[in-house]
Amino acid sequence: MNGADVHGIVAEGFEPVREAFAGNFALLGERGAAVTVYRHGHRVVDLWGGTKDVDDAAGTVPWEHGTAQIVRSATKGVAAAALLLLHQRGELDLDAPVGTYWPEFKAAGKERTLVRHLLAHRAGVPVLDRPLTPDQAADPDLGAEAVAAQAPVWEPGTAHGYHAQTYGWLTGELVRRITGRPVGEWIAAEMAAPVGADLWLGLPESEQARVGRVGPVDAPETAGRLKTRPKRSVAEAYADPDSLTRRAFAAISPAPDENSPAYRAAELPASNGIATADGLARFYASLIGEVDGGARLFTPRTMELARTEQSAGPDRVLVVGTRFGLGYMLHGPASPLLSPASFGHPGRGGALAFADPAAGIAFGYVTNGFRKSVTADPRAQALVKAVRTALA
Repeated sequence: MNGADVHGIVAEGFEPVREAFAGNFALLGERGAAVTVYRHGHRVVDLWGGTKDVDDAAGTVPWEHGTAQIVRSATKGVAAAALLLLHQRGELDLDAPVGTYWPEFKAAGKERTLVRHLLAHRAGVPVLDRPLTPDQAADPDLGAEAVAAQAPVWEPGTAHGYHAQTYGWLTGELVRRITGRPVGEWIAAEMAAPVGADLWLGLPESEQARVGRVGPVDAPETAGRLKTRPKRSVAEAYADPDSLTRRAFAAISPAPDENSPAYRAAELPASNGIATADGLARFYASLIGEVDGGARLFTPRTMELARTEQSAGPDRVLVVGTRFGLGYMLHGPASPLLSPASFGHPGRGGALAFADPAAGIAFGYVTNGFRKSVTADPRAQALVKAVRTALA
């Protein structure tokens, strides 16, 4: 595949992003993807290419403008915004015990767990001693009951470790307890609709046809030169069945079928959001300013809260050093973003979305080909580097 298969527009000066996007197909094994960038609330990059389904090697079903994909953990940034908006509206105290809103959560030594601990991956419950099946995980009552009953694996607030799956029940149940509404419904009405973002948590049947199939893709040898290996990689830790890494990602077991309409329709705020690249970029643009001169979600104060460092250093789950604000990964070696001002969230194996208030940039990238990488996917990083070049 070459640059001729790339469709869309770039504003003057952002041509390096088109070149990098085309290069992902030619050099990095991309099958189907899209990238959108906003600057100061206006779209400056909107590109797509390849096939809608990762297993459609013949290219008979092209990726179209508006094709959506599951974005895995990039969903976490949307879930975090729901809680921060409730805080912004005076309905949620970040320094209150979780049990203030969710009394059952006080069990098993979690009485002093604060709301901010959940957002910063410091709650100490990244695993479930009894993992849930995909059907059980999709039931918000069962998910909430399981994480409320779970004993922490470290004293809440004293360390951090990525809550790969449990983050969804933690955040989703708080939204449900405070608002009385399912988290997906609340996000659709209070976040996506006001800013016109094509993103869903709990995909409506009416939108199923625009979502492409996802699957694994192999990493070409050239990709290996774009990243360095830590002393113990996440992949190696994941291979150890007794590690917190493996247990955290296996809180839903066996792995769900991400192409199943039933899974897409579930509401799992940690892992199964569906979005277009534009939907993610537009959402993040609304966190740092007005979009197209209109809607905005975060006030400047809430934006600063979101990106204020809460956790840093060795991550007990991801094994490398990570940095988190309130629900967002911050720029660092494990998750390189545009600059130290950036905050956002990757999706395991590919997707990436973030905002950079210093540059006025909001970025969204989605793909149907998932790699083994957890955070710094080389395709996404090639695009981030190109945005940095365009700004320079």
